[in-house]
Amino acid sequence: MNARNRSSSRPAAFQRWCSATAGVSGGGECQPSAAAGAGGNQQGLLDQAGIDARERAASDKLQKLILEELHHRIKNTLATVSAIASQSLRNVAGAEHAQHAIEGRLLALGRAHDLLLQARWTSADLSKIVRGATEAFEDPDAPKFSIQGPDFRIASGAVIAIAMTLNELCTNTTKFGALSIPNGRVDIAWAVDDQSQRLRLTWTERDGPAVQPPARQSFGTRLIETLGRQLKGSVLLTYEPTGFVYAFDVPLASLTSPVAE
Repeated sequence: MNARNRSSSRPAAFQRWCSATAGVSGGGECQPSAAAGAGGNQQGLLDQAGIDARERAASDKLQKLILEELHHRIKNTLATVSAIASQSLRNVAGAEHAQHAIEGRLLALGRAHDLLLQARWTSADLSKIVRGATEAFEDPDAPKFSIQGPDFRIASGAVIAIAMTLNELCTNTTKFGALSIPNGRVDIAWAVDDQSQRLRLTWTERDGPAVQPPARQSFGTRLIETLGRQLKGSVLLTYEPTGFVYAFDVPLASLTSPVAE
C-alpha cells in the first residue's frame, strides 16, 4: 500500500486530528509541524474548547428556562383543573368526598412534578419520592411511617406512576386503614434483586383497626392496579386482619428507562 492509500484509508476523525495538531507530510504521513511545536494550533484548539464550553453553558441555561416554564404551565393547568372540579361539584349533593379525592390526586401530581423539576426531568431518588408522597400525612411529633430501602434512581417516566400510587395508599390508610386511628403505623420498604433484575416494594399497615376486604373495588384500587400494569409490574393487595399489605414487583428496566410505556 502506497502512502496515498495509507492516508485515505485512515478514519476521517484521525485525519482531522492530524490537521489540527500536526503537519501532514507530502507522503500523507502525520508528522509534527513547526506550528504545532510553537503552540499555534494548540491555542486554536483551546479557543475552540472555550467556545464549546460557552455554547454548552448557554444550552444548559436555555434548557433550565424551558423546564421551569413547562413546570409553571403544568402547575397552572393543575390549579385550573382543580378549580373546575371544585366549582362543578360544589352544589352536588354527596360530592364532598369526590371533590377531596380529586384535589388530593392533583396535589400528588403537582408534588411529583416538583421532584422532576428538581432533577431536571431526568430521574429522582425513590426515597425522595416516598418521603414526598407521605410528607403531607406524616406527624413530625409522632412519626407514623417507617421508610427503608437502598438508594435507587427512578426515571422520569415512572416517577408520576409511583407518586400517584403512594398518594392513593396514603389517602386510603388515613380514611379506612392503620392511620385512621392514633396508634396505627405504616412500614414502607423496598429491595432490589440483582439476579432477577426486579424491584419489590411493600407497604405494610399495622396496629390499626381490623381489616376486611372491601365489598366492591373502588376507583382508587383500580388506579393502583392500573399504574402497576403501566410499569409492567405485578400488584398484590392483601387484606390481612392485622393490616392491609400492598406489594409491588416490577422489572428494573421499567423504572430506569427514559420513558415508561
